[in-house]
Amino acid sequence: MKIIILGAGQVGGTLAEHLASEANDITVVDTDSERLRDLGDRLDIRTVQGRASLPTVLRQAGADDADMLVAVTNSDETNMVACQVAYSLFHTPTKIARVRESAYLTREELFDNDHIPVDVLISPEQVVTNYIKRLIEHPGSLQVIDFAEGKAQLVAVRAYYGGPLVGQQLRQIRAHMPNVDTRVAAIFRRDRPITPQGDTVIEADDEVFFIAAKKDIRAVMGELRRIDETNKRVVIAGGGQIGERLAEAIESRYQVKIIEMNPARCRYLSDTLESTVVLQGSASDRDLMLEENIADADIFLALTNDDEANIMSSLLAKRLGSRKVMTIINNPAYVDLVQGGEIDIAISPQLATIGTLLAHVRRGDIVSVHSLRRGAAEAIEAVAHGDSKSSKVVGKAIEDISLPPGTTIGAIIRDEEVLIAHDDTVIESGDHVILFVVDKKHIRDVEKLFHVGLSFF
Repeated sequence: MKIIILGAGQVGGTLAEHLASEANDITVVDTDSERLRDLGDRLDIRTVQGRASLPTVLRQAGADDADMLVAVTNSDETNMVACQVAYSLFHTPTKIARVRESAYLTREELFDNDHIPVDVLISPEQVVTNYIKRLIEHPGSLQVIDFAEGKAQLVAVRAYYGGPLVGQQLRQIRAHMPNVDTRVAAIFRRDRPITPQGDTVIEADDEVFFIAAKKDIRAVMGELRRIDETNKRVVIAGGGQIGERLAEAIESRYQVKIIEMNPARCRYLSDTLESTVVLQGSASDRDLMLEENIADADIFLALTNDDEANIMSSLLAKRLGSRKVMTIINNPAYVDLVQGGEIDIAISPQLATIGTLLAHVRRGDIVSVHSLRRGAAEAIEAVAHGDSKSSKVVGKAIEDISLPPGTTIGAIIRDEEVLIAHDDTVIESGDHVILFVVDKKHIRDVEKLFHVGLSFF
């Protein structure tokens, strides 16, 4: 697939890295020559320096025969104009734009071919807000992902010493929970993936990914770890777009405080939010944190744009007694360094956003793509089409499907029903199939499974 990426920032660079490793023809456009040089040195891609919305620059990037344009520069307006130019002059089939400003996003009628021709809108702030909200709603989870509009969920937890299943084989889950159907989809042990089998023994400190119907998630979590107390008090450091959106989304159910440095922003937040307490100051100010009883906080969230400030305020909050600490980290190199120590969860906005983009790049009918373990593996929701003659999966039991190495099927959503995958489960046309791919070099093979026709036989 020939793809033009506008913007070599963190999202554009991360996307280029993902797609270049999957045999796509990638061109990245940016005004910053240093960023382009860095990407070009690391990846097998073309780079073009110039303003992303200019017709001459897009033509130079290969827009005449591009399959897709992904506009993820830091300017909403540049992204929207680039999509318009790609549509009007180059007839680019698929146009994806990152739009951050909520004033644009609330006017859906803007984005159609008669006005601003954007096929897919990406709002990183909203994606990250939803991601954090799910973590707050599931105490004890490391990652929570929705499939089939929330009918099924994938949850990652860390198995703890003395837990009911630690030291036991996976097949014992059914004996422990006879009324709940679930499947362990992936296990990471000391940062290495293990393909779950019935005789796999769960060890303490394993990162266990399991899938179940949404209503059964809490019961399964109780088997793998102590159910943490319900979260009540949430402290947010940083009143930017993510901090504001998160407070707005949860303030009716939790006691929320925002700590923000900018006085004008504090006034705006006070006027906009209903019950959230807004405090002016620095989350790295020990006296302020003690005064605000940070020790009583169930969750402390560092959501500013400054990685170092986020890390320092998170470490302080943990030392002062906050029960759980989550931190946004923009620099991917920092994520693995900080998570799992005093910082419980490090959130990468790029990886959260990349899944939304990848769903539209994958071949076959792929509904959603999610990065697991900060990009080490992927969870994919694909729709099965065709019949037993035209499809490699429809009409077959899971044990008869030739899955690529390291790939497992976790669940099937059929209409409103969540079916946890077992060897004798037969896939039907229209099923939403949830797959886990531990080795990403096999992504293309997974996509081929869900193509209809004879082209891959």
